[in-house]
Amino acid sequence: MNNLDLARWQFAVTTIYHFLFVPLTIGLSYLIAFMQSVYVIKKNEIYKKMAIFWGKLFLLNFAVGVVTGIMQEFQFGMNWSNYSRYVGDVFGGPLAVEALIAFFLESTFLGLWIFGWERLPKKIHLACIWLVAIGTTISAFWILLANSFMQEPVGLAIRNGRAEMTSIWALMINKQLWVEFPHVVFGALATGSMFVAGISAFKLLRKQQTAVFRPSFIIAVVVSLAANLSVSVTGHDQAQHLMKTQPMKMAASEALWETSGDSAAWNIVAGIDTKNHENTFEIAVPGLLSLLAYNKFEGSVPGIHQLQDEYTAKYGEGNYIPPVKTTFWSFRIMVLAGTLMILLSLYGVLTIMRRTLDKQRFYFRLMVPAIALPFIGHTFGWIMTEVGRQPWVVFGLQKTPQGVSPTVTAGMVWTSFLGFTVVYAILAAVLVFLFVRYVKKGPEEEKPHGHDESPELVPV
Repeated sequence: MNNLDLARWQFAVTTIYHFLFVPLTIGLSYLIAFMQSVYVIKKNEIYKKMAIFWGKLFLLNFAVGVVTGIMQEFQFGMNWSNYSRYVGDVFGGPLAVEALIAFFLESTFLGLWIFGWERLPKKIHLACIWLVAIGTTISAFWILLANSFMQEPVGLAIRNGRAEMTSIWALMINKQLWVEFPHVVFGALATGSMFVAGISAFKLLRKQQTAVFRPSFIIAVVVSLAANLSVSVTGHDQAQHLMKTQPMKMAASEALWETSGDSAAWNIVAGIDTKNHENTFEIAVPGLLSLLAYNKFEGSVPGIHQLQDEYTAKYGEGNYIPPVKTTFWSFRIMVLAGTLMILLSLYGVLTIMRRTLDKQRFYFRLMVPAIALPFIGHTFGWIMTEVGRQPWVVFGLQKTPQGVSPTVTAGMVWTSFLGFTVVYAILAAVLVFLFVRYVKKGPEEEKPHGHDESPELVPV
């Protein structure tokens, strides 16, 4: 592999790894804030134990997320210097705001929350965790603002061969941002709630600390259902926006080689022959792609061949077809994961309403491995989003090969790639060990921090 291929692989691996922690951080922060709010309002110590227990897992996840995020950003200067030079004046602004404002907001108040048990007034201490949750969301906003610029560049002018920001407001009202941001936030709530529900189910199966984990499970399942339904709605909004801004991505995600007729079918599965640009077989639902694109069962959807001709006329000679198989199957894996989460959450809510939750041992067994579903869903969702944009690194402005560092050799990238991989493997092993340790320990041994004792810190 050359330096471009390696740089792509390294960025893909580090981004996916980092994004395993981001949605869990956002989702857990809101669940903990809610649990602590119930404690402050009802003065029920059970909810305090819940907030402390889930807070420990939150801190572990937050710490690893920070480390992996820093390492990820190094790559813009290391492997993608041409990209950074070309659009750094636009792309760098949101990243700087995220670091200087959002990250410091969440970090500062997270510190106050960690050390503030029994030291701060209850309402002030509660406000700290809510500000942490708000800070994580603001952080996501600025990161997604930068990503939305890559998907739909606005608020810039090309001067002296570089992109310069002309309007931060244009970036902030970018339509791509406002279909992407709520989708990610609701996905984060789904991730956090499935994580809490899965661990709670594990403890309920063993009938351990049920006074804490039963209400944790109920809260998580209800939030999961609401969040996953919201994810599907906002995902639908994204699909409709793609029809206007990146129709090639939509066509690739459906392996639609030729423009459809008056009504477009949605392929459940297809045998994709990328060499001959055709599908060897298809199992499709008539009219469903038109419904996804236009909210009605009629409507033509442009195919890959037509769009290739349009892009060639607009941008010049070149191959504008993204990796179709990857885009197609990533989308379906994402949809399958989301559908399973909705069904599992719905079943859980129904058992709660029917007061039969305590009898659902098989359901609890399903919920433990279901912890992986949101991580699978958002991982393949991002793969579809980023791979489906190819060959562009900034859509319509710069192709991915043009963004790579010209003086970085394949050997250099291999060195950093292997180094990052080793560090990430160590972090993963430590994180899993600490997660398992604290889950087994449970909240019963957790003690509120008094005025004369220091809080127990997470060992590193």
